[in-house]
Amino acid sequence: MAANNTPTLIPVLTYYADVTRLDEVGRGPFGHRVIGNVTGGKFDGPRLGGTVVGAGADWLLLGDDGYGRIDVRVTFRTNDGAHIFVQYYGLIEITSDVRAILAGQHGETPFGGQYFFTHPRLETGDAQYSWVNHTFFVGQGRLLTGPRVEYQIFKLDNPA
Repeated sequence: MAANNTPTLIPVLTYYADVTRLDEVGRGPFGHRVIGNVTGGKFDGPRLGGTVVGAGADWLLLGDDGYGRIDVRVTFRTNDGAHIFVQYYGLIEITSDVRAILAGQHGETPFGGQYFFTHPRLETGDAQYSWVNHTFFVGQGRLLTGPRVEYQIFKLDNPA
C-alpha cells in the first residue's frame, strides 16, 4: 500500500482588507481594469497578527470569461512592529453577488460561494518572521459590503 503523499493545508491567519475607493481604468486590450485602493485591514492567526499599513491596492482585471484576475500588494505590520510585504495573485468568479457588492450594494459572499482563490507570497527581513520567506501559502476569499475582502490563509505542508 502506497503512503499518503497528499500535501496538508494548515490554517495560518485570517485577513481582511478595506477597499475605500474603486478607480475605473476602463476597458483595455486585456479586459476591464479596476483598481481597488486598500486603505486598511487586519490579520490574525496563531503566529501572526496586526494591521495593514501604508499604500496598497488590488489591480483587478475583469475578463469576458466571467472571472477577475487579482494582483494585490499590501504591507502587514505585526503587533510587535515588524513589517511584512504581501503580494498575491488570484482568480475570482464574478457572480451576480460579487457584481452587486462591487457596485456598492450591501451583501456578502460566503467562503466557497464562488471560485475565489489566491497564492500569497510573504516577505520580511525580520528574523522572528523569516519562516514566511520560505513558506508556500494559499488563500480562499470572500467579498463583503464596503467593499471589504476577507481571506482565510493556509500554508501548504508535507504530510506528517
